[in-house]
Parts: sequence; structure tokens; C-alpha cells
Amino acid sequence: MIRRSFLKGLALASLTATAACAQPMPPPPYPPGPRPAPYPPIPELRSEVRPPPPPYPERFVWQPGHWHWDGREYAWVGGRWIPRPERGAEWIHGRWVWGNGGWTWLPGHWR
Repeated sequence: MIRRSFLKGLALASLTATAACAQPMPPPPYPPGPRPAPYPPIPELRSEVRPPPPPYPERFVWQPGHWHWDGREYAWVGGRWIPRPERGAEWIHGRWVWGNGGWTWLPGHWR
């Protein structure tokens, strides 16, 4: 005979797994990697050709490309259109700052 506590635990595990699958995680705004970097990104930013905006351009903002530290060297991450979460939100571009013994990338975000 199967105990009730076992069945309750099985049901709870099933619900938890279902809830986790139902809410996909958004992709990170930049490739993950070790931080901080030992030296600033060199060379300077690349000149990019901005593709046309998606339909309803007022719902998007352009995030320019930036350098990403992968633990050994910098790699270029191209710019992209970011969906605006609400009308009037202000996009703060990501930037590299000095701190904690190295250069750290502060990703772009909405304010």
C-alpha cells in the first residue's frame, strides 16, 4: 500500500515541475561570462548599420552593440531592437565601469 505522504509529495513535485515549465525564462541581455575584466574594452565601439525597426517602432528602442568579456578576450555583441515594457519607460544603455578590481559590464535596463 502506498502511503499518503508519498502521494502528496509526488503530486507536489509534479505541480512544481509543471509550473517551472509553464514560465520560460527570458534570454539574458548579453552572453554570460566571467566578470570583471582585467582591462577595458579595446578597441572602441564598432560602427553598426542599424536594421529597420520592427512594426510599431514606438514599441521598441535600439540597444547598440557592445564588447563582452568572455574570460580571455573581448567579443563583439551586435546591437538589437529591445521591446519597450510600457509607454514612457526610459532605456539606460549598458556600459563598462571600473570597480571590484576590474572592469564590469552593467547591462542596459529600463527605468
